[in-house]
Amino acid sequence: MIDIESVLKQYKEGTVSLKEAEAFLRSTTTADLGFATIDLDRENRCGFPEVVYCAGKTVDQSVQILHLLMSQYDNIIGTRASKEIYDKLVKDFPDVRYNEDAHMVYQHKGIEIVNGDRVIAVITAGTSDIPIAEEAALTAEIMGNSVQRIYDVGVAGLHRLLFRREEICKANVCIVVAGMEGALASVVGGLVSKPVIAVPTSVGYGANFHGLSALLAMLNSCASGIAVVNIDNGFGAGRMAHSINSMR
Repeated sequence: MIDIESVLKQYKEGTVSLKEAEAFLRSTTTADLGFATIDLDRENRCGFPEVVYCAGKTVDQSVQILHLLMSQYDNIIGTRASKEIYDKLVKDFPDVRYNEDAHMVYQHKGIEIVNGDRVIAVITAGTSDIPIAEEAALTAEIMGNSVQRIYDVGVAGLHRLLFRREEICKANVCIVVAGMEGALASVVGGLVSKPVIAVPTSVGYGANFHGLSALLAMLNSCASGIAVVNIDNGFGAGRMAHSINSMR
C-alpha cells in the first residue's frame, strides 16, 4: 500500500525534496512493464485493485501483469483468461484459482464478506448463459459479497422463475443474464423493488446477432429500475452490483 501521508510529512519536515517526493509518488502509483503501465493506486481510489482483461494479451503478458498484482494484493481478478495463465501463476501463488466456466483466474485470500447480509442474486435464463453469469458471480464474491445463483429460469418455462420468486425478492441487487430475446430482465424487473442489472449474452441463433437482439430488448425494457451492461460483460455487472451493494 502507498504511504502518501508519510511522504508528505517528510517533505513538510524538509527531509525529502519536492523532486524526490514527486518521484516516489509516481513510482508507487504505477509500475512500468514496458508493454503495460499498471495502476497500483486503483484500490485506494476505487475500492478494488486493477482487474486484468487477458483476451488480446499474450500468455506471458497476462502472467507478468497478474504476477505483479498478486504479489501486492490479496484479491486479484484476471478475466477471459486461459488455463495456461493459471498453470504459470500457481507455481508462485498457491492460492490462485481458475474457473473454467467463467474463464477467470483469480486470487481470493481476503474472503471477508464486507456487505453483510446484502445478497446479490445472479439469475440466468438458460444453462448456456452460465459462463457469463459465473464471471459476474465470482467478481461479486471476490469483492466481498454474498451471492446466490439462480440458474436456468428463463421465460420459456416461467413457472421455474416463480418458484424462486421469494429468494429473488429478498436480494438487494439482481443480475439477470440472458441471451436469445433477452426477455428475462423485463420479467424480473416487474417482480422486484431493487436494482436489476441486465447482461445480454451472445447465446442464440442467427437473428440473435451475437447478442445484439438481447441488448436492444433489454435497453427497450418497459420495466423500471433496469440498467444494462455490454454484451457478455459479466465482470461489469458483478462490479456494478458490488458498487450498489456497498452504498450506505
